[in-house]
Amino acid sequence: MANSLKDWVKTLYVVFAFCSVLCFGALKSLLVGPIAALILSLGNLGVILGLFPAHVAWTVFTLIKTNRFDAPLKVAILLGLPALFALWLALSIAISGLVAIGYGFFTPWVSSFEAFRLEHESKFLHCIVDGTWGTIKGSCTVVRDFADLCYHSYPLYLKELRENPTSNELQPLRFIHVPACIIVGIIGLIVEIPLYAAIAIVKSPYMLFKGWHRLLHDLISREGPFLETACIPIAGLTIIMWPLIVVGSILMAIFTSFFIGLYGSIIVYQERSFRRGIAYVIAMVAEFDEYTNDWLYLREGTIFPKPKYRKKRQSNSEPSVGKNQSLHDKFNSVFTESPAMLVPSLTASRSVREVIKEVKMVQIWGSMMKACEVRGTELLESRVITPVDLSDWLKAKHANDAAIIDVGLPCFSFLHTLLDSIKAGSNGLMLLDGTEVNHLNRPQDRLLDWFFHPVMVLKDQIRVLQLEEGEIRYLEKMLLFGGNKERGNTWENGSFPLDPLRAAQIEGISRRMMGMNRSISKFPTYRRRYRQVVKDLIHSIGKDGVTIKSLAKEGSTRSTNSSATKESFTRSISSKSIASIEIV
Repeated sequence: MANSLKDWVKTLYVVFAFCSVLCFGALKSLLVGPIAALILSLGNLGVILGLFPAHVAWTVFTLIKTNRFDAPLKVAILLGLPALFALWLALSIAISGLVAIGYGFFTPWVSSFEAFRLEHESKFLHCIVDGTWGTIKGSCTVVRDFADLCYHSYPLYLKELRENPTSNELQPLRFIHVPACIIVGIIGLIVEIPLYAAIAIVKSPYMLFKGWHRLLHDLISREGPFLETACIPIAGLTIIMWPLIVVGSILMAIFTSFFIGLYGSIIVYQERSFRRGIAYVIAMVAEFDEYTNDWLYLREGTIFPKPKYRKKRQSNSEPSVGKNQSLHDKFNSVFTESPAMLVPSLTASRSVREVIKEVKMVQIWGSMMKACEVRGTELLESRVITPVDLSDWLKAKHANDAAIIDVGLPCFSFLHTLLDSIKAGSNGLMLLDGTEVNHLNRPQDRLLDWFFHPVMVLKDQIRVLQLEEGEIRYLEKMLLFGGNKERGNTWENGSFPLDPLRAAQIEGISRRMMGMNRSISKFPTYRRRYRQVVKDLIHSIGKDGVTIKSLAKEGSTRSTNSSATKESFTRSISSKSIASIEIV
């Protein structure tokens, strides 16, 4: 009887908490949502329109200067640029508006439910406070990251395209293929958009009811997200919001169909065949139908024909470091796969405790930045880099103006992460806080797939080389100073001359690491986080140019300073909940 009474009390508490949080979240969304949405939409709109003339000029200049395309292909792209830029304006403005509404109104709501998952003493207070000022700050952060992407990352992509040597893989475009490319692109839009929309709409009831069935089953059996009592409110919110998720999946299917249809023109260019372009258009409908059937546990296969549109079957193996995969190849692998409806998995859900065992991208991102700060502090203490280098990077308009801080310091830090992982005998990467990231617990993210496997191959190559201490010092010098031989010669770090073969192997590793770092630096949030690291390094410098840390611990060794920093970082990580909502 007593246990039954406790269960009823617990049930009433959960119901009361859910209704209260639902009301408070809705109230916060009405108060904070319009402000955050206005900041985000107007900020992104200002970035889009303000940089639009620069984007046009940069793109045309790159198209003229690049050696990757022949003259007919350049003419074809120039003729298509007005339509592409009009498409960019329309889609970017529309998506910015949708993101602003979604982020501004739903983040305060979800933050109210998240307050019950965190171990706070006053959950009711956090239910009211969380998601108010943080949502407004987060909207400003999103605008800043979007501006970095448009102002810094896009010019870097164009610069790589200009400086890339002529590739033998790209065949010249003949004018006879231009009409075929245009016709297939138009047919792709006419076929893909209505069929993708029809498939998504027809199957949306299955997704709606099967999703509800899965969530209600977990609620009754106390499995998945309902295993912990503290997580029941936010899981209940998922049940209520599930129709919106279904609608979002339909919209995402229609949105991706636009690009899938246009990609038929590229298939015609690659395969030199109008027939294969049409086959691609038909096959993508079948791929999408089969993909959604698999996700929703409907019958296997598809009722649509699925012709082959490639002359030779492409390898699905992941890119190796020895053969650097170009951006063209990466995006090609993305577009040749059938797009998703953004369908959440309807299999048996994992509990929150099981999910937390997976290393989060936020944790990896934060560890990378903290490692840069630790290594930067060491280099400042040994006067290898100077405060002037840090200040020059903050003032520089282009990355080449301060390559030591822009490329050298992250590569130097990443090298020591790989060396520490090798010394520890890890099968993956050892983060600064001692967490191991391997194939089992790494984040299941498409962008991370492009880098994790090449990083593992690079780590194996360094392990096979069995670098001696002097060779490691030589590699450090190559990574930190790059082509700045004058600065490199002034740093006496114990490196010694190598034989030509060994030097070529080490220089090859340094080039690959620099290429990986340049690719990572284009990601959103990277520049903002790295800029904060550089500012922290500048603030840690005393009047005489020595870091405050070294003054406070005068006489201690560099290894002691490094271990103390790692311990403090571990404590800071453990004090934060991985499950909290955060702008990465």
